[in-house]
Amino acid sequence: MSSASDVAAAVPAQAPAGTSAAAPADACAVRVVDAEKVAVVSASLPDAETVTEVAQVFGLLSDPGRLRVITALLEGGEMCVCDIAAACGHSESAVSHALRLLRANRVVRVRRAGRMAYYRLDDSHVRMLLDLALTHVGHGEEAP
Repeated sequence: MSSASDVAAAVPAQAPAGTSAAAPADACAVRVVDAEKVAVVSASLPDAETVTEVAQVFGLLSDPGRLRVITALLEGGEMCVCDIAAACGHSESAVSHALRLLRANRVVRVRRAGRMAYYRLDDSHVRMLLDLALTHVGHGEEAP
C-alpha cells in the first residue's frame, strides 16, 4: 500500500502562478487535497483484471436484445431457446447467439435434457444486478 507521501509525490505539481499553463475552469486548484484518503481509496480499488471483467458483464447487459433474454429468464426461470424467443419476440437464432455470449461470460447456465437445452441465470448475483437496475430505472419514473 502506498503512503500518503508517496501519493502526494506521484502527483505533478501545479504550474507556478503567472505561467502559461492554464487550467480549465472546473479544475481543482490543488491536485491532492487529502493525500491520506487518496491513498486509502487507491489501495481499495479492484485490480485491472477485475475491473475489465465487471465492465464486460455490464457491456453484456447494455444490449437491449440480451437484456430482454436475461429479463425473460429472470421472470420465467429455466427456459428453452424456443420459449425464450417466443417470450422476447426475437428469432431463435438471435436468442441462441445472445445465450452463447451470456454463457461464455457466466451470466447464464445451460442444462441439457436429451436434445433440448434449458437456460437459466447462472446465480443470484446476476438476478440481484438486474433487479437493482430495474428498481433504479423505476425509481427515476416515480420522481415528481
